Amino acid sequence: MTDSVARRMDMKSLLTLSVLLALIREDKGQKPEVFLLPTFSDVFAGDDITLICKGVGEPIKWFINGSQQSHQGSSMLLTAVTSKDNGKYECERDGSKIPPYTLTVEELEPHAQLSPSIGGAVMSKGGGRNLELYVDDDAHGWKCFALRGESGFRLNPDVKTDKTAVIYAQLNEAKRATFWCKNGTQRSNAVTLKMTELRVMLEPPAAPAWLGESVALRCAVWGGKAEKATFYKDNNSIANTTEDTYIITNATQADAGQYKCHATYRYSHISADAAQQEGHSDAQELKVIGRPPAATVNSTSPKNLECFCRDCPANCTSSYWYHTLFNDSFACRRLPKNTDIITVEEGGLYSCRRVCEKGFSRFSNVYSYTAQPEPVNVLAIIMAVILMVLGVLIVVLIVLKCRKRGGFSFQVMDRWTGGDFDQIQFTNLPHASRGQGQG
Repeated sequence: MTDSVARRMDMKSLLTLSVLLALIREDKGQKPEVFLLPTFSDVFAGDDITLICKGVGEPIKWFINGSQQSHQGSSMLLTAVTSKDNGKYECERDGSKIPPYTLTVEELEPHAQLSPSIGGAVMSKGGGRNLELYVDDDAHGWKCFALRGESGFRLNPDVKTDKTAVIYAQLNEAKRATFWCKNGTQRSNAVTLKMTELRVMLEPPAAPAWLGESVALRCAVWGGKAEKATFYKDNNSIANTTEDTYIITNATQADAGQYKCHATYRYSHISADAAQQEGHSDAQELKVIGRPPAATVNSTSPKNLECFCRDCPANCTSSYWYHTLFNDSFACRRLPKNTDIITVEEGGLYSCRRVCEKGFSRFSNVYSYTAQPEPVNVLAIIMAVILMVLGVLIVVLIVLKCRKRGGFSFQVMDRWTGGDFDQIQFTNLPHASRGQGQG
């Protein structure tokens, strides 16, 4: 065997070995990639998402926009994302880089709202919670989904009214699960619920904490109520109270962190002499993020209203208008007009939001309009009075004129003759001749 033949065989063997190694790295033939869970076509501000580095091999390295991260797991959880999280997410397994995933977060509100009817984002093991879906148009046709780990499930919403539906959310054995609803290309926000096996639980709201708004953190006790509660942020005590809720007013980035609580409680509803108990909750992350831009209602005149949004994307090209009666604050209806400017007639509260290519702006401020009574046409009344006075004056002048000429006559129906008329003549006579008859 010549040296050249031997070298060709060695190269062929190396090539075969590299192919086998590539097949092994591709995890039973599956293409290595970075993919998103849930598989949203559009990601909205406030969503919780997970990026999965699919493939085999260790170690695992993550890069965001080319910068290496400290995270080394095969999945990267991103909570309450905003446009600050935009960029290229790339992972490397055993020295081989995998094509990146480009994340783009829409700073808009989605087409429907999903939220717990009661409670927050944390539930006891084995528990469940109703999530209510609210839509602008028609709740029929919407479908809902749950993601537990990497497994997805479809849920059938129970339509309650034209605009609302309810799903029952359960975690089963999962530590956390994400729920959302869709209708074609439109979807709701995503709600993430987390499980705890402790009797004491800190319940942050299911929605993100928004900059400048209030946030309520509740120290809940499974099957009871906290008599005393101590709240902690990043392991530092921040409040000790007999109330079970800690409220952050005007939230800022400084309020972000890990929160937990310690509760003292007793099941006195079971036994009057129940022993006092106490316990800690799990730590829960609180992120504070900026909200999508809000629309503004501007009154160009008492009846003409304009909807605009200075910070909205350029693809926000129309507006939805909403009207609520003064005496029925729950009867909010969307007006049929889909224009930037409307003329109002009916009294009540008016608001708007901009309609964009992939979602909505936030709702605007509320404009209060009180319907005015129809204005009185003073000129018409004055003209009518003048005409009436002129009419009376004309009649008086005619009567006076006739009297000066010596008399006037009119006819009187003879009620005894069945309709014949007699003419009666009234004549102005001198006083001396009034007693004489007429020939």
